[in-house]
Amino acid sequence: MKKINEIINLLKNRDVRPLGIEADFAVLIPLIYINNELHILYEVRAHNLNTQPGEISFPGGRVEKGESFKEAAIRETVEELNINKGNIEIINGIDYIVMPFNMGIYPYVGIIKGIEFEGINYSSDEVESIFTVPLKFFLENQPERYDMSLTTQIGDDFPYHLINNGKAYDWKSGIYPVFFYRYNTYTIWGMTARMTNNFIDIIKSR
Repeated sequence: MKKINEIINLLKNRDVRPLGIEADFAVLIPLIYINNELHILYEVRAHNLNTQPGEISFPGGRVEKGESFKEAAIRETVEELNINKGNIEIINGIDYIVMPFNMGIYPYVGIIKGIEFEGINYSSDEVESIFTVPLKFFLENQPERYDMSLTTQIGDDFPYHLINNGKAYDWKSGIYPVFFYRYNTYTIWGMTARMTNNFIDIIKSR
């Protein structure tokens, strides 16, 4: 049995994290100047990918063992955009998202510097194309929002006899917001739009 000093040391040296998260992902919201105007850069994912082919996203991916969230965001951006680490200036992280699918998403905002947009030779294995949207567009246009209901579905083998009220138990439900931005021929939606909206809300709050 552990002694109280061992328990204290374990807790003091442990990072607090959301409970139940099975996979962490880190992304970069890349800012880049085009004709002296600040833009946000987006990717269209390659159509041969197994997950979300052809969808609009930010550079990012799964956090590897022993890697910080910021390191993962930088590594994934370097790999997907084929730029150097020195081309990325991280400003800071913004609000992270705990998904109802046992996933955590940790966004960072950074500036792409030392390279023009036209000079980005992105990885065609992962990226179909890239495009930018002026920051001004998001400051002037609110996203469309649609709410999805999340309800509890329980298997027949659930031990109702162990909880109060059994099958009549008052299970909680929730709302999952889905955001949409429409810019020219592009539809930015889902988690990418939600992170964009959060970033813009932070800017507007000052």
